[in-house]
Amino acid sequence: MIRQLPLHLLILPSIIGLFLFNYYPMAGLVMAFEDFKPRLGYLHSPWVGLSHFEYMFTYPDSVQVIWNTLLIASLKIAANIAVPIVFALLLNEVRALFFKRFVQTLVYLPHFLSWVILGGILTDMLGNKGIVNHLLFNLGADPVFFLGNGTWFRITVVVSDIWKEFGFSTIIYLAAMSGINMSLYEAAEMDGASRFKQTFHVTLPALVPVILVVGTLALGNILNAGFDQIFNLYNPLVYREGDIIDTFVYRIGLMNGSFSFATAVGLFKSAVGLVLIVLAYRLAYRFGNYRIF
Repeated sequence: MIRQLPLHLLILPSIIGLFLFNYYPMAGLVMAFEDFKPRLGYLHSPWVGLSHFEYMFTYPDSVQVIWNTLLIASLKIAANIAVPIVFALLLNEVRALFFKRFVQTLVYLPHFLSWVILGGILTDMLGNKGIVNHLLFNLGADPVFFLGNGTWFRITVVVSDIWKEFGFSTIIYLAAMSGINMSLYEAAEMDGASRFKQTFHVTLPALVPVILVVGTLALGNILNAGFDQIFNLYNPLVYREGDIIDTFVYRIGLMNGSFSFATAVGLFKSAVGLVLIVLAYRLAYRFGNYRIF
């Protein structure tokens, strides 16, 4: 035990940081049941019970915000499963090792850029006077209000998220492909199967367990539509189609000062998210034999 003490001390700063930034702030959840007044603090603000939760379900924008969150998150989850699979299958067929590594590195890069940077780039590119609309004008087409039209905003959010994340997600499927027994391909080739049929009858069936695990675990993030991305891209023109729970909580709580109501909405989202995460892990264990430990 004494010999292991230095190793335990190494993780002490992480434990302290986890407590300070993840557990200690949870004391503020009491605001969801109070009419919180900053000058009175947690202990002396009047208690209102479940009033904020009742108001949340009658608030005019609540249903729209929840629908936006579910729609955008669902589209992201589906696209970020399908696109990496297709890309990994295509990349797996490349025989030139140098070119394959170059492409892998190129598509990984956006994952390491923050949405603050990418938001600025996309705003400059897709704005009214951006590069894309300037190109459309020169081609004789009408400009598209990507960040000011609700439908186009949703499409922009999903497509830009795919562009940022699909390269990194491809790693999972390439790793799974590297574990496929090569004798299966040799047997399929001897039976006269083309490269396409080998992919369809050998590679894809081998990826099914990984796809099931990734898909079920993604269920736990169905209420996380991407605060960083949407906060850096949206504006009042697209609040109706682009506002999600996290941006709604930010705007109502910090900008409008409704701390208790925003806390109630955030607590509701966290409670539903916890249930979904537990369900996702149970499904992953049931269908993909995935275990945390």
